[in-house]
Amino acid sequence: MNDASPRPAGTTGSAPRPVYRERLLPGPGAWIAAVGLGVIVAVVVLPLAPLVAPGAGVLVAAGTIAALVVTAPVIEVSDGELRAGSAQIPVGLLGPVTPVFSAEEMRVQLGPELDARAYVCLRSWARTGLRVELVDPLDPTPYWLVSTRRPDDLAAAIEEATADA
Repeated sequence: MNDASPRPAGTTGSAPRPVYRERLLPGPGAWIAAVGLGVIVAVVVLPLAPLVAPGAGVLVAAGTIAALVVTAPVIEVSDGELRAGSAQIPVGLLGPVTPVFSAEEMRVQLGPELDARAYVCLRSWARTGLRVELVDPLDPTPYWLVSTRRPDDLAAAIEEATADA
């Protein structure tokens, strides 16, 4: 369910493939909770409408799963840009890249060391990430803090894209 494999930049066809792409889908606990919510709705509706209860449970579970998939941000490096969720920036405007390898390091980055002007694309189920400094003097954002399950691969993709730019 997690598309986090790095891909080669040079491909044939109409659209170039991304150097790196990862959709930050939730872990197994969220999927189990979505199904559990459907079961709870079915049990609650059962005494009121026994014929509707199974359908209501399936509908709620499917809707919750769909919401989890639709709202999961995509982290991508392609076409000379870094995309994180709805934001994108050319790799030429990126400075030093610092992988965040542990949940404790991420907590420090999000707490005591967080600059309120930073762009943050965070998902709690991806406990590692990447801090990317910006070198654009016109942009008030000092850095991006991006959740990723593969900080080394994302850092390497950004560095590769920066070298090619």
